[in-house]
Amino acid sequence: MLFRQSLRVNFLLKLVVAMATLVFITSFSLYIYIRHQTNTQVNETLQKQAHYLLSKYPYLEEELLKQQEILKKTLNIDAKIIQAPYMHFRPQFIQIIKEKERYYLQGYFAYNFKSQSYLLLRKDITKNILFEKLVYKAVIFSNIVSLIVIIFYAFFLSKMLTKPINYFSQKIAKMNEERLAKLELQSIPVEFKPLGKSINQLIQKIESFIYYKKELFIGAAHELKTPLAVMKTKAQVTLLKQNKSIQSLTKAIEQNIESINSLNAIVESILAFGRAEGAQFEKAQKIDIINYLQHLVDEFNLIAQKEQKKILFRYHSKQIVTTIQPMLLQHILQNILQNAIAFTPPNSNIELICFSCNNSIVIRIKDNGPGFPKDFDFLAPFQRSKESKGTGLGLFLAKNSADALNAKLLFSNRKKGKGAIVTLLLPITISST
Repeated sequence: MLFRQSLRVNFLLKLVVAMATLVFITSFSLYIYIRHQTNTQVNETLQKQAHYLLSKYPYLEEELLKQQEILKKTLNIDAKIIQAPYMHFRPQFIQIIKEKERYYLQGYFAYNFKSQSYLLLRKDITKNILFEKLVYKAVIFSNIVSLIVIIFYAFFLSKMLTKPINYFSQKIAKMNEERLAKLELQSIPVEFKPLGKSINQLIQKIESFIYYKKELFIGAAHELKTPLAVMKTKAQVTLLKQNKSIQSLTKAIEQNIESINSLNAIVESILAFGRAEGAQFEKAQKIDIINYLQHLVDEFNLIAQKEQKKILFRYHSKQIVTTIQPMLLQHILQNILQNAIAFTPPNSNIELICFSCNNSIVIRIKDNGPGFPKDFDFLAPFQRSKESKGTGLGLFLAKNSADALNAKLLFSNRKKGKGAIVTLLLPITISST
């Protein structure tokens, strides 16, 4: 609850600050622009009037004495010739002065260099200054009103935007591994539906992971119980025998060793699952898939050749670069190739094909074995066909690693002849680093 309130307050403050800053910058920029344009226009008008008087009248000082009243009435300016040696004879100088609550624009324009005299034009701009002050007050008032509106709007907007987040937070907080349910998205705003769909996909993945994890533990307990029961029964039968020959004891020990080997195989499979889980935190690396697969095929061909089998590697591109976690990819391909070698009869080939299609890397493995049985959940832990000699965790581990890579595993049988086809679809990801 405190987290949600803090989230809302932080969002509200950031939104108010951002919008208020934008309004203040815009309004004061407008005020500065209006003030600059007004002052520029008045200055240019005064300069034009000075240029007109200096160019039209050769004896300007005499004309000004005659037409001073006319200039006052028609142009609203006071004009006279003054001497100002302290000005160091600048071409012109314009300033604003204040006298008795009135404002004047006063311009000095060079008239006679020898006498250091200037044409002084003085214009009342009190109305302009009052207009600028009025604009300034209007800007301040509008900013205060805007700030109040922004606060109310931000409060409403934050409430509207944080409502779906609060909904997600409450629903997720009530969930546990026994109560996983997808979020209802009908009443959620359109902008939040992609987030809701992503959360639902994550919930579905968690649900699948918990289900398969429980299946793994149940299956592991069942698989471990069987060889332990066999060992116990064989030991009890051997102890009950009255005539314990060396041969019977040896046979009992050998059978117990077989049971221990079965236990070791199951434990190794469970450890492999743990290593696959840990590999999800491996740092992704940029690798060339073609080069990676070539090394993998070379290694597994050493195993296949011992059983008079061969892995053929075909690829359509010389190089396919992507960023991936190599250990997870190795878990997938290792389990699939081990199954392909195990089920393929001697003097047969296994095909590994790689190509890119629609921003995905396609890795396809074909064998010549009996294929996948119909209506058989071979992805569940410890589920294996009658022909299998493994623990039934290979494809389960491969599927978990594929999910961690955001990849897809597709299973099918050959349309012509016997054999299984496993297709791995990897997303092409290129890291910027």
